[in-house]
Amino acid sequence: MYRIALGLEYDGATFSGWQAQSSPQLETVQENLEAALSRIAAHPIKTICAGRTDAGVHAINQVVHFDSPVNRGEKAWSTGVNSLLPPSIRVIWAQDVDVEFHARFSAMARNYKYLVYCHKTERPMLWKKAVRVSQKLDISAMNEAAACLIGEHDFSAFRGAGCQSKSPYRSVIEANWTTRGAFLIFSIKANAFLLHMVRNIVGSSLDVGKGIKESHWFLELLDGGERSSAGVTAPSDGLYLVDVDYPKAYGIPKGMTLPLFFSEG
Repeated sequence: MYRIALGLEYDGATFSGWQAQSSPQLETVQENLEAALSRIAAHPIKTICAGRTDAGVHAINQVVHFDSPVNRGEKAWSTGVNSLLPPSIRVIWAQDVDVEFHARFSAMARNYKYLVYCHKTERPMLWKKAVRVSQKLDISAMNEAAACLIGEHDFSAFRGAGCQSKSPYRSVIEANWTTRGAFLIFSIKANAFLLHMVRNIVGSSLDVGKGIKESHWFLELLDGGERSSAGVTAPSDGLYLVDVDYPKAYGIPKGMTLPLFFSEG
């Protein structure tokens, strides 16, 4: 049996999340990928991902692994699979990995970014790619709030209903807001995330940026642990899984730091 790892990029706007669903009316990234892989392998393939993204959430370097009784080679697992996928999903890289590698359990941290477009006018090219806010936001206050998130905390106040995690505790390694032109970019890195955790943090951060709440409110939310006390859940449109950290020994490629429509230069 061979174990293969893939790096996926996808536009999540038209998908009901990563995870395969029982309803045939709900199209998912996992179902499309497994169907393509199974055709290349001529054998049923089941995949495991680093982070199960929600409906509408995008990925720049989602890491996936699967086992196959045959190894078709890196070109077949990338170019061949891509020829069978919808244009909104692409395998960016493929490689053989040690059988001990696990896309989910070997991961040390996940990295997400959330894009907020600050402008009075909607931009059609950003539809389902970023969330627009028409008013000016106080990024200093938002960063003061984000600093409260660093470390291990009970994130119940930012936990979505229906979350199946046994523990509400997560360790946030980085959390900050930066500007790039008319964009505000929220970057957060943690060992793992609760259901809707990033989007709930962003929703509350926007309340701070608008002056509705003070930055120290985040400390109160963490201490209180009540979801009803925090802000609304931000839309999925602006959320991107950008990268996953693994031990260097596995040799897993790194992803881009921002979506491709941003110039890296």
